[in-house]
Amino acid sequence: METSFNTMMMIVSGKRFYGDDCDVSDVEKAKEFRDILREMVALAGVNNRGDFLSFMRWFDFDNLEKRLKNIGKRIDAFLQSLIDESRIANKSDNTMINQLLLQQRSQPQQYTDQIIKGLCMSMLLAGTDTSALTLEWAMANLLNHPEVMKEAKKEIDSHVGSDRLVDESDMSKLSYLQNIFHETIRLHPAAPLWSPHLASEDCSIGGYNLPKGTILLVNAWAIHHDPELWSEPTQFKPERFEKESEASSLLSFGLGRRACPGSNLAQRTVGLSLALLIQCFEWKRIGKEQVDMSEAKGITISRKNPLEVMCKARQSPPISVI
Repeated sequence: METSFNTMMMIVSGKRFYGDDCDVSDVEKAKEFRDILREMVALAGVNNRGDFLSFMRWFDFDNLEKRLKNIGKRIDAFLQSLIDESRIANKSDNTMINQLLLQQRSQPQQYTDQIIKGLCMSMLLAGTDTSALTLEWAMANLLNHPEVMKEAKKEIDSHVGSDRLVDESDMSKLSYLQNIFHETIRLHPAAPLWSPHLASEDCSIGGYNLPKGTILLVNAWAIHHDPELWSEPTQFKPERFEKESEASSLLSFGLGRRACPGSNLAQRTVGLSLALLIQCFEWKRIGKEQVDMSEAKGITISRKNPLEVMCKARQSPPISVI
């Protein structure tokens, strides 16, 4: 989680919130924001009776709306502090906030602070928890399939060697590692349901009539486990993505103009992190039992039980890990 949060914060504000060179106050600030994100994601998956019977919103029996409003205020304060810091520093760094503030000077109505905060929130919400969950699921699957782990090590050793760390330029050569990533997000899509889509006009899809104004949710999890689209859909088989026919059915990032714009970034960051973990360490399960692959309930697919593993440094002589 810390790695993915650092990556997204560098893109958004040019700041790192975790690491030996980080200020203690920044670490505490990041921890608070991470907890806010987790609570928000958890609450977003809770059934609210007020969504079905509008008059019940006045009662708020579960204190849900009050908690969501409180979270909103805390998120707003955190993001506003990032904008204010960038505005005061007035640097030309190529960060998301700086670029949006630059646009704000010439188009103040289109790039208000509120709009900028919304865009930053979308980046942080979509790029932190989801990447961390995908990496955790990938490691869990590899621990249950040591033959796949062995093949991934062989590929990394062959293309990279042991005298340096894997870097981003190596990723295009690690096709089997990319297959592991794709198979992980097929079995465990971070967002099992796509974001709601609204029919702007009357239309017909697959024999179903959708009147204008219909809100449609696509169940990516069900599509990824459909035996008509995938051979042995419940099995972890990275090699399936060597076949173009099956690879084309992967919908984890959506399709068309509303597809996730961060798909390439996710593949790079998760893939690179996974490659480094495989290259630098030997991994073992705790005990002889298979890792439990039960999923928790929510709008994102997290593990029901946190992943616990044993590891030791793999390389000899050791690579200096930064």
